[in-house]
Amino acid sequence: METIAALTARNAKAGMVQWIGIRPERRKQLIALDQVKVTPQGLEGDHYASGGKRAVTLIQYEHLSVIAAFLGIDCVSPLDLRRNIVVSGINLLGLRSRQLRIGDTILEGTGLCAPCSRMEETFGEGGYSAVRGHGGITAKIIQPGTIQIGDQIKAL
Repeated sequence: METIAALTARNAKAGMVQWIGIRPERRKQLIALDQVKVTPQGLEGDHYASGGKRAVTLIQYEHLSVIAAFLGIDCVSPLDLRRNIVVSGINLLGLRSRQLRIGDTILEGTGLCAPCSRMEETFGEGGYSAVRGHGGITAKIIQPGTIQIGDQIKAL
């Protein structure tokens, strides 16, 4: 019988980058990009690019429809959720304490990315609760590089 560690060490398939955005200033609109340079501190042009455990935020594409359902709306835009990278096809929660490769960049998941009170401003009453448990993960930079839409994301 396989151990839980062995089971959690593998994924059915690689995921894919669906969307990329940077936050140039606090409380300002995100800018959607086709690709972004990843420096040792974070995503070039992002105001959080100061290194540390929260240098990059990632969210699961599949969770956007779940959040929308909780809000009673048709869809939720990545712009509204204020995360840097939207990925599909791989369970991000399984990567929250592991290294992962996206393109030629290596990140390390550092924890859950909890929603902030801005979700109430963005979505109205209940916005914070709708995002709880679906806010994605935070990551630090292990190897700088470039990330672009369509890149594979794999656990290392």
